[in-house]
Formats: sequence, structure tokens, C-alpha cells
Amino acid sequence: MRVIAGKYRSRIIKMPKGVNVRPTKDRIREALFGIIGEFVCGATVLDAFAGSGAFGIEALSRGAKRVVFLDKDKRCIETIKENLKNLDIKTEAVSIIRMDVFKAFYVLEQKKEKFDIVLFDPPYHKEMAKKSLIKLECHDIVSNYCIIIIEHHKNDALPKELNTITSYRTVRYGDICLTFYKVVQQRLPT
Repeated sequence: MRVIAGKYRSRIIKMPKGVNVRPTKDRIREALFGIIGEFVCGATVLDAFAGSGAFGIEALSRGAKRVVFLDKDKRCIETIKENLKNLDIKTEAVSIIRMDVFKAFYVLEQKKEKFDIVLFDPPYHKEMAKKSLIKLECHDIVSNYCIIIIEHHKNDALPKELNTITSYRTVRYGDICLTFYKVVQQRLPT
């Protein structure tokens, strides 16, 4: 897998070994960042269920100010660290947390973290996408202009809206969907 655009364009991203990680196809990552492109530069990003860290690395390559990588698997965390080292990405620009996503939201809230972009790539068919979205809303970790993107299988049901967030766009690539959410009453990328 490679970084698609920006500072680290065409550089290789390694995948974790011995872990059931589903790499996001390049065309899907390219489409995602094509949609949110103008919002990435200077943003603080949360890459949840980070796997190899491809989403967060792509965000850094395109000008994100800071990325928090979140995954509970030790092998994924080791791979993210290796990828960041191989790309010579400065440690001030990243935080890496090895923890269950739901527990991590509480920790991030206690640290008063606020994210402009939240990227979720949870396991398919386990309602993890829906649960993650609901749990995210329970914690004060998103900015007023946060964009939340969930990669999910077409058969995974997601809510159209919750109390403070609402979906505004879904794009489909075969069996894979990207659903975009916003904090209520914000401007939208088109």
C-alpha cells in the first residue's frame, strides 16, 4: 500500500503481520480525501481502528497538524510506529494509543482533546461502526466543525442522525461505503 498524495506521496505503508486487518483500497482513500480535502490542512485528526495507520498517515501527508492513532492490537501499534519512522514523521505531530476505542474516548476527553476529523475503519458486520458513532457522541472530543467518516460494509446499518451529529453523505464503492457525519449546524464539504 502507498500514500496517495501530499508530502509522502508514493511512499510505502506496511501492513501489520498476523492480524486480521482489511486494507482500504487506494481508490477509496483517494475518494475520501478528495471529499474532505480542504478540511485536512491544519486539522487535528483521530484515526480510530487505525490498523496500519494509512488514514492518519495520508492526513499528515496532506497537511494535518496532528494525528492520534488508536488501535488495541499490539502488532498494529508496532506497524504504525514502523511506518511513521520509515516516513520520518516527527513525533510532535502524532500520538499513538494502544487501547480499546471505547475506553480511549474517555481518556481523550479527560485530556481535553478535540478533533476536527474522525476516521473510523472498524471491523465489518459486528455493529462496531454504529456502536463507535454512538459512543463518540457521548464524549466531548469533537470540535464544532468536526467531520466524522466511517468506512463500513454496505449491509452495516448506521443511524442517519443522533442528538448532535447527522449524516450528510454516503458514497459506495462496490460493497464498501463511506458515510460522512457532521456536528449539527456546520458547513459541509461537497
